[in-house]
Amino acid sequence: MTERKTRSLDAEKLWEYALRALAGRASSAGEIREKLRRRAARAADVDEILTRLKDCGYLNDRRFAEAFANARLTNDGLGRARVVRELRARRVAPSLAETAAKQAYQGVDERNLIEDFIRRKYRLAERDGLFQDDKDMAKAYGRLRRAGFRSGEILAALKKFARTPELLDAWEPPEEEEEPPAENR
Repeated sequence: MTERKTRSLDAEKLWEYALRALAGRASSAGEIREKLRRRAARAADVDEILTRLKDCGYLNDRRFAEAFANARLTNDGLGRARVVRELRARRVAPSLAETAAKQAYQGVDERNLIEDFIRRKYRLAERDGLFQDDKDMAKAYGRLRRAGFRSGEILAALKKFARTPELLDAWEPPEEEEEPPAENR
């Protein structure tokens, strides 16, 4: 298999490339910068185009982060920590990612969000009860952690849906990573 060589673009073609990239998918300034760097004939063109995009209002990390956080909450019902991780992976400044997630999740009851997540992912949760043993609880706990929820809230929700809730009184959650990896979409 031969490797395809990408063509270097002059300033005008790079501008058009940036506009097409933003029209296809909302992106952060860091993501667009990387795309432009890979295609630019001259490195100086990248900063000029980023400035032009910002001046025209096509590129705004604050607006992007807020919309992204709100969409992940509304559409996917994910936890705040997951949203922050994903924003940082999309090259949004850490402080801006935190601020956008905090604003989006203000007034949101995390326990209700977890319960809705469990109902969506485990369809039999209400009827039969789930999480019969340590293995089931560990799997559900890990999945909820990767979805961005906090440990204490996860345990309270698992207790509500467990077939035998008293198992959770003695159950020790598995060792947690500082930031669990994002779950495959």
